Amino acid sequence: MNSLKKRPYVIYMAEIIYSYILIIKKKYPDIKTEEAIYKFIKTEHFSRLSSGELHNVWFNKLKKNKYIDQETGNKIPDETIKLLEIQRDATIQQLIKIPKLYETKNNTLIKVSSRAYQFLWRMCESYELWCKETKQPDSLSLKITT
Repeated sequence: MNSLKKRPYVIYMAEIIYSYILIIKKKYPDIKTEEAIYKFIKTEHFSRLSSGELHNVWFNKLKKNKYIDQETGNKIPDETIKLLEIQRDATIQQLIKIPKLYETKNNTLIKVSSRAYQFLWRMCESYELWCKETKQPDSLSLKITT
């Protein structure tokens, strides 16, 4: 997704999740967004997100660049980095990966998969709300907030 406006760092992962789900929707145009989210949960991208790997790769790039934002040339505040670390930890907690999670009918596991689905939905919703707030209606392809 190309943003017309500089997005807050906390929106970065929401935009990535949104993009992956949108790719699935484009591949399977007849499925609902809910189904696309469940398909996303079965991907390697989800595994990288749920393990914290996506955040860690991003953090390593930021660290390598001495936490200088490549777009603005400004140093990213320490408070922002701490907030992103909290976001990573919350993401790992909400998207806990249990082998064969979505193929099992155990009630506890169904609750965990439901929690992951709800977290992904909220991330997509957050991205759409930010797009609305920054007047980027073309970025609202999933139509979660409409």
